[in-house]
Amino acid sequence: MKKLMAGLWRRISGPVQWRLLYLSQAKFVVGVTGVVRDPDGNVLLLRHRFWPEGRQWGLPTGGAKRGETFEQTVVREVMEETGLEVKVGEVVRVGSGFRLRVEIAYAARYVGGGTLRLNSLEILEARWCAPDDLPEGLLESHRLLIESSLP
Repeated sequence: MKKLMAGLWRRISGPVQWRLLYLSQAKFVVGVTGVVRDPDGNVLLLRHRFWPEGRQWGLPTGGAKRGETFEQTVVREVMEETGLEVKVGEVVRVGSGFRLRVEIAYAARYVGGGTLRLNSLEILEARWCAPDDLPEGLLESHRLLIESSLP
């Protein structure tokens, strides 16, 4: 039976194989986070409007869109939420999140864009914080990302 299945698999074309794989596998949302630092090593933190009260501070975060790389997601999310430009660096963490969510975090550095222009629909406040002076209400997982990405 295994040989028969393997033979059938090899005989069907690539697009059919991909379609069968797509239909048979779980689908995931990919959450992407940027640990953005300025030249002095301060971290960009945002107070998110839609996050739970008392845990609204966190790093720039958002969902990957179809067709974009995760690095592009970081650049887009930071630009959308703050108006700042960043250059994405190395992966800081990859892990599974809530239910069918994959989470990936990248180190990034501020490269331009001038003053903060907040997306008021999503972001209540933004500030650059020294890694040893982080605000109350910062998500613990984001605190660990900041600590694990120290230079």
